[in-house]
Amino acid sequence: MVLARKYRPRRFSELVGQEHVVRALGNALASGRLHHAYLFTGTRGIGKTTVSRILAKCLNCTGADGSGGVTAEPCGCCQACIEIDADRYIDYIELDAASNRGIEEARELIERAAYKPSVGRYKVFMIDEAHQLTRDAFSALLKTLEEPPEYLKFVLATTDPERMLPTVLSRCLQFNLRPMTPQAVQEHLERVLADEKIVHDTGSLRLLARAARGSMRDALSLADQAIAYGGGRLDEAAVRAMLGSVERSVASAFVRALGARDGAALLAAVDDIRQRGQSAAGALEELAMLLQQMAIVQAVPGALDSADPDTAEATQLAGAWPADEVQLLYSLAIHGREELSLLGDEYAALAMVLLRFLAFPAAPSGALSTGPMASASTATAAPEPSVTKAVDASHDEPPPWLDAPESEELRPRAAAGQTQVAGVADGVPALHPTALGERWAALVANLSQRGLIAALVRELAMQSEWLAASAGPQGARWRLRTERESLRTAALRDKLQAAIVAAQGEPVELELVEGAPLDTPALREAAARARAQQQAEQTMTNDPVVRELMSQFKTARIVPGSIKPVQRNPSA
Repeated sequence: MVLARKYRPRRFSELVGQEHVVRALGNALASGRLHHAYLFTGTRGIGKTTVSRILAKCLNCTGADGSGGVTAEPCGCCQACIEIDADRYIDYIELDAASNRGIEEARELIERAAYKPSVGRYKVFMIDEAHQLTRDAFSALLKTLEEPPEYLKFVLATTDPERMLPTVLSRCLQFNLRPMTPQAVQEHLERVLADEKIVHDTGSLRLLARAARGSMRDALSLADQAIAYGGGRLDEAAVRAMLGSVERSVASAFVRALGARDGAALLAAVDDIRQRGQSAAGALEELAMLLQQMAIVQAVPGALDSADPDTAEATQLAGAWPADEVQLLYSLAIHGREELSLLGDEYAALAMVLLRFLAFPAAPSGALSTGPMASASTATAAPEPSVTKAVDASHDEPPPWLDAPESEELRPRAAAGQTQVAGVADGVPALHPTALGERWAALVANLSQRGLIAALVRELAMQSEWLAASAGPQGARWRLRTERESLRTAALRDKLQAAIVAAQGEPVELELVEGAPLDTPALREAAARARAQQQAEQTMTNDPVVRELMSQFKTARIVPGSIKPVQRNPSA
């Protein structure tokens, strides 16, 4: 039997890393406060189905002598416990919603719910991956889920609770099972392999625990695979080869080369993993893990596990890097993984991700000591090797935006709400507001919200100015001024005219004339955006914290184009 099944927990006390769930369910069972529907959420392989089976045993256990009742500690030897563990208990039904998601399956479940338990105290329906049920299936289950018979219990499990209907969530007692920490996974693997009498080393278990990503089932499955790969034993080198993991020395080489601003050493390190056939994505992941440890050392000294062999090097490197550069490189590493597949050569893509760090100016003088980071040529040339600074031709130069002319965006403008009446602002013709323009903008907004105009018809309305309204032989006659010839077509005019008639219920005849409009819905929207931008810039430049920072640092500037107004929800 595979390890994941052989060592599947059979009682709450055997569950690893889910103490909060065990405590809550145990107290509820012990006190007799039972809910009719439970929802277990969390990533795969962390125990959702296992908890469901233990709960079913707790509800139906009769004890070794057959006289027991509902309990938080099932006996494991009565008929209910044995058959639930063997997946053949008639009153415990598991349904996989990934393949049984329609309304017909839901109706069949409801029909089965009408019958009392055959042998047990409670009938338990467990729906796995419940978020994959269709809306119709959920709707069919709602009534039974809300008011089930006293002998029926529902257990839902999902990896994606956000896709569950709120009406379903509100009817369930929800428990979120947490991904297990690498340390907890490693300790459990240690116990399992000791029971199995499998020879292993600590490094191999650490690699398996990290690769499991919080899933105990995945950890045990990987352990099975590693035992087969290693011929009945586990050692770090074999497990690393099986997983395709990258050594910590690769990440350290990247950090040293980048810290010394040594592009040649960096490319050599990338070429080294190419020659050994190691994963580019794995290299970035190991780099991110190293940087995370470095950041922890800098923020909370002593927080890392001293027994971990990687801690010493992370601590040494952390002392040689500024905290902001650690955060920058970490961000480049985790986001760079998405870029590896965009190029046919993933190692070339890896090199570009890492070279991006060198595009940023080096740390200020003295902030980056050599220690393990300076190249040999730098160390021999420096008069004081212990404080040698990383060499960079541009780190003493002013920031690149210092010599740039001040952006027009950050120069004083008219007060918010003041309307321009002539000239061009930011490439947009000035707005000359009129009463008819106000009415036209409101009408166009109404037509858009009601879905009466779209595509080019809406564009015609947005780019037109209402010049005049007069009485005609067939009703009102409106004259609109539109500059773009491609919009002044009879077909678009007739569709816009029909939409207005449908909205107002009165006949209207539109006349399109050529010319540059001065008051259109589009111009009004542009003016509103400009006012919001101006207000955002004014708020930022007047902020006391910003003013204080700019007064303290002579080279500080607000980078042009970096300020954007926040779009708030009007209904919030």
